[in-house]
Amino acid sequence: MRHRTHHNVLGVKTAHRRSLVANLAAALFTNARITTTLSRARAVRPFAERLITLAKKAEQATDKSVKLHYYRLALARIRNEDACHLLFTERVKQFLTRNGGFTRIYKIGNRKGDAAETALIELVGKDDKAPAMTPKAKTARKPKAKKEAAAQA
Repeated sequence: MRHRTHHNVLGVKTAHRRSLVANLAAALFTNARITTTLSRARAVRPFAERLITLAKKAEQATDKSVKLHYYRLALARIRNEDACHLLFTERVKQFLTRNGGFTRIYKIGNRKGDAAETALIELVGKDDKAPAMTPKAKTARKPKAKKEAAAQA
């Protein structure tokens, strides 16, 4: 049975994909938002959210050995000490009150060279909510010609 085997392949081999996703997550934690292709943004989202969950668990733990354990788990996955340190010391504070949904993806159009769909992935702030979508103004519909003809007869 092939249960729970789906993941974003991204057209590369496994080692390349893991490295790519880890590098994108490190850039996300360092810069708080990055622009990449939509498929890469969708691939990095669950990876980054798992790392943020590890950082939250470390922040809430009282034992130093447990904090170190979570830090080492995250460092083994992301392989960037600066980004991991930044996540565990500064970025984690904005996620302590959130239960999930630590990242947000915006589609921003197609890239000029190869027309790939690009997206902006960003970390959600402490009390940050999605921007309110303004509803489009409704336009008055014109009656169809058939109904007018039937009404006049």
